[in-house]
Amino acid sequence: MKTILVVDDDPIERRLLQTLLGKVGGYHVAMAEDGASAFKQAERFEPQTVILDMNLPDMNGMDILKKLKESYPQLPVIMVTGVTDLATAVKAIQQGAHNYLTKPFQNDQLLITVQNAVEKNELLTEMKQLRQKAGKGPALTRILGKSKAVQEVIGQIQKVADSQLTVLIQGETGTGKELAARALHEESSRRDRPFVAIDCGAISENLLESELFGHEKGSFSGADRKKEGQLVLANGGTLFLDEVGNLPLGLQSKLLRVLQERQVRPVGANQSQSIDVRFIAATNAPLEDEAKAGKFRQDLYYRLAEFTIQLPSLKQRKDDVLVLAQRFREEACVELKRFVSSISKEAEQLLAAHPWPGNIRELRNVIRQAVLVAPDFEIHAEQIKTLLKISKTAEVPSVMEVSIPAGLSLKKIGENAIEEAEKQAIRNVLRSTQGNKSQAAKILKTDYKTLHVKIKKYGL
Repeated sequence: MKTILVVDDDPIERRLLQTLLGKVGGYHVAMAEDGASAFKQAERFEPQTVILDMNLPDMNGMDILKKLKESYPQLPVIMVTGVTDLATAVKAIQQGAHNYLTKPFQNDQLLITVQNAVEKNELLTEMKQLRQKAGKGPALTRILGKSKAVQEVIGQIQKVADSQLTVLIQGETGTGKELAARALHEESSRRDRPFVAIDCGAISENLLESELFGHEKGSFSGADRKKEGQLVLANGGTLFLDEVGNLPLGLQSKLLRVLQERQVRPVGANQSQSIDVRFIAATNAPLEDEAKAGKFRQDLYYRLAEFTIQLPSLKQRKDDVLVLAQRFREEACVELKRFVSSISKEAEQLLAAHPWPGNIRELRNVIRQAVLVAPDFEIHAEQIKTLLKISKTAEVPSVMEVSIPAGLSLKKIGENAIEEAEKQAIRNVLRSTQGNKSQAAKILKTDYKTLHVKIKKYGL
């Protein structure tokens, strides 16, 4: 039975949470009334999640959070307070809190938050175990691949990772630009600080400035509270600007000023604040050509391209297809809670022969869906044939033939497609079991609570 540690100095609140989490949630609940007893209970029970009240008699909740994360880095901590304070919430998330809830909260809200935290803990634990068992060679090779083309990229990452140079990553859509950006962050001395990613093509132009720089309360219509921008949230760490070529020219000028001065002024603010951020940008179009054509500021291009990494397409690195397929299989097993231990030889041949126009993202989507629908412990050629046919069909229509919601990035479209596949799989199994959720959970090899949350999420 999974253990939740509740840290609260109010005995009535502790009993209420013990009843809710124990009788309704099905968890074992350990309790502590102050910081000192919290550390003792954490050591004794090794909980999967901690619910931590912000105000305790002997220690501040933020101090307890810091010490818990030092001792148990992957332990999710849910901060709880009776006061709405956006600045404190942001600080708690920056220091590693899983979530931040304000009293009074709904029982369902707490249970779902706790379940997500427990699942995150399990995922991190299982991923660590999987990589310890299967990980051979350098970590970057396992993440990115072993082909000659990728080894050259890995060499570039290792050379520039711990410098202060701004890095521009270029490559076709789906080639793993965010993976490379995260690798740069993890290989640097900033690895323990925030990695903040923002997709410049997924946010409308009128909201992008506020998202990047933040805003003061009342600075424009609808700004009912102060908002910290992504540049401030990334302070001390790395900011990844995906599809930077989509930045409007006006924002390009402001970003250039930030890169030069290392200061940020939120919308509506009178003063700027200093930041310490390492910038990584990515684009699927040659940014130098865009700059020459007047579609992107040349001075900003040169600021971003202090060091350039060009990622090869998957068809240029066929040796990596099966390496990546095995890694995606392992990750999907953990994420989807399914045990699929191998890919058949026939399925591997199909994967190796496919041209992968959607690059790594297409491969990952196919493998995740294959793990979801695999009838036993192995991915078979039949599943791969079906999924590659669907994938090929999805690549063929022109933009005029496909209805795509305005403002969505390709990454978001891909995520939506995965959710749609999961939704369809749950719907089909529920039909076959005539709505019997317990039986459906067994067929899908997941627990009843997870299935119930997914059904509620997808409105099934």
